[in-house]
Amino acid sequence: MSKLHSKIENIWWSKHQPPLPLRLIEPVYSAISNRHLRQRAAQTVQPPLPLISVGNITAGGSGKTPFVLWLAAALQKKGFKPVIICRGDGGNNSKPRIVESNMSALDVGDEARMLAELASNTVIVGSDRVAASQIAKDFGNIIILDDGFQYRHLARVCDIVLIPAEGIGNGHRIPAGPLREAVTALSRSDLIVRTGSRAALQQCEKISPAQEWHWFCETGDLIDAMDSGAEPPDTVYAATSIARPERFLNSLSASGLRVSGHVIFPDHHQFTRQEIDQLQTKEHVAITEKDAVKLKPFWPKDKPLWLLKLKGFGESGLLDAIIGKLPRP
Repeated sequence: MSKLHSKIENIWWSKHQPPLPLRLIEPVYSAISNRHLRQRAAQTVQPPLPLISVGNITAGGSGKTPFVLWLAAALQKKGFKPVIICRGDGGNNSKPRIVESNMSALDVGDEARMLAELASNTVIVGSDRVAASQIAKDFGNIIILDDGFQYRHLARVCDIVLIPAEGIGNGHRIPAGPLREAVTALSRSDLIVRTGSRAALQQCEKISPAQEWHWFCETGDLIDAMDSGAEPPDTVYAATSIARPERFLNSLSASGLRVSGHVIFPDHHQFTRQEIDQLQTKEHVAITEKDAVKLKPFWPKDKPLWLLKLKGFGESGLLDAIIGKLPRP
């Protein structure tokens, strides 16, 4: 991760005032962003299927992808047939398409590739999500729109906003802080869901006067993504390219592993051959599920690549609250 990127992240998630230059730019960004959001809202299109939006008001790191996976599986058990639509950051997705098994993270982006591997649902990727919704009608009876809170071109029956247990950082908007919109934007959401570990959620401060549901994300098993037959180690070298990488490092430590060192890349980073070769010189590299879809195709089959699984689940009543907003299948 570049020093500048890391420094800005630290500013965003501290409780101190951001530097004056960033605060001077903040109202300019806010005015442009607000105008863009109003234009989208004025051109809202009704999708062919009922649509649930899962989004956030902060930049990255709120757990949208694991939440979408949990929601799709939970709805399927209740008789729905969800289709997932995502933008596909990091891929070449000017035209919407179904994510097929032979498409790489380079083709469709890391999150879309991960969703397609882990969900038993059709995943459609494309920057034009209105067009993607037209494809969805042939493959299911409800749409889950990933990262949809600011994508107001599409009408929705349920608007879910995720907020990490850590809250909204310094409370400023991009670039002075992590907020994509003002906190007042939460008034147009149907459900506010705080995400994180059980311990973190027990200590989190409320952001909104509305009810805040909890969705827990806990560490699971450490597995070898390459099935090399190696025994799980006690010490790992961490590598990640996700938003809020400290969460991954903390999860490794919380699971009882010693972290001998780490390397952090920007969110949605596409690894170069040189970077992959350098990682392969390390013993017992540990990664996230999102990074696995980018590294596995280039990793030696006989060298373990350790993947820390995550387990996500909602508090009692959360799923019923979501289903209560939906028409029955």
